[in-house]
Amino acid sequence: MAAWFGALPAKAADRLPVRIGGMEYRQTSATPAHVLGFDQVLLWVVVALLAWGLVMVYSASIAMPDNPRFGKIAPYHFLLRHCMALVMGFVAALLVFQISMKKWADIAPWLFVGALVLLIAVLIPHVGSSVNGARRWLSLGIMNFQPSELAKLAILIYAADYMERKLPEKESFLRAVLPMMGAVAVVGALLLAEPDMGAFMVITVIAMGILFLGGVNLRMMFLIGGALVAAFMMIIITSPWRRERIFAYLDPFSADHALGKGYQLSHSLIAIGRGEIFGVGLGASVEKLHWLPEAHTDFLMAVIGEEFGLVGVLTLIVLFFWLTRRIMQIGRQAIALDRVFPGLVAQGVAVWLGFQAFINMGVNLGALPTKGLTLPLMSFGGSAILMNLVALAVVLRVDYENKLLMRGGRV
Repeated sequence: MAAWFGALPAKAADRLPVRIGGMEYRQTSATPAHVLGFDQVLLWVVVALLAWGLVMVYSASIAMPDNPRFGKIAPYHFLLRHCMALVMGFVAALLVFQISMKKWADIAPWLFVGALVLLIAVLIPHVGSSVNGARRWLSLGIMNFQPSELAKLAILIYAADYMERKLPEKESFLRAVLPMMGAVAVVGALLLAEPDMGAFMVITVIAMGILFLGGVNLRMMFLIGGALVAAFMMIIITSPWRRERIFAYLDPFSADHALGKGYQLSHSLIAIGRGEIFGVGLGASVEKLHWLPEAHTDFLMAVIGEEFGLVGVLTLIVLFFWLTRRIMQIGRQAIALDRVFPGLVAQGVAVWLGFQAFINMGVNLGALPTKGLTLPLMSFGGSAILMNLVALAVVLRVDYENKLLMRGGRV
């Protein structure tokens, strides 16, 4: 770990090889300034995912006006709302990019407290909005904001700042790890009260990832992991409808589950099966025509599989794999420059987006039990799109500051 966290020798950054877009550069006076800006390939991959998601949200929601559940809405209702979320997300990302990582470290505790306040507010009657029995939203007029999305970023920033401050004590469980897990437990209790177990799982994995990347030893990680597995098992065992989801996942086409808890999964598998190798063509999905529930949100990938086939699914997997790997590289680069907090933040974003994409894809493909998590950057959902873009703006800020330091500037 000394090599990981230890300070670099004098002018070591001048000799540090930097990977940008798959090519290596060494900091010299001849290195062009535009090369040392921010990662433009990463930006264009994000734009490609957003654009593809916009097209698929429109395709998946085209039949929604015929559904009495949504009342009288225009054919472009969900498309326009998704466009509005993208515009707000881009504006927020531009503003967030101006904030230095030092400022993020300063406000980390306050951001965490603010997220807790919003998670509590959403549970207050007549304050939080309830949909399908879940109380997860705050009505802000122009959009319904989901505090759990902010909580993901807040716990990420707080955990990274906490681990940087506790590095000398990382071998002490009580002094370094237990308080962090207590903070996660408080957030988890509020999320389970909504209920939103999917967001709780993502936040737990983010915190665990930062603890591990921050230097907590494997013995402690196994201890924490065992405790978390036991806790999640108890949550499932004590919840009849969660147990039913597990049984439906094991046999979604059975007579007991096909029209119940296994309905979404069975129709997701039918959609992907219809796509075969090259898909049935953009806009030609049948399952989105009121057969597959939440086709524009949690099960957007199933529509992609039906319309673009195996080729589309593999392309999506490769894009998310590259995205996660590239963000992780930015984090490692920051830590190599002796910038632990920015490095852990970037790696935490990689864990967040990578894990959530993995869970969503696994659910759509029938590899994991059904869980209400959207596909990052693509699924319909204003809060998720907004916070995804804010998180990526923070990553680009980390990358920008890395390159600024390597050309002799200050951050």
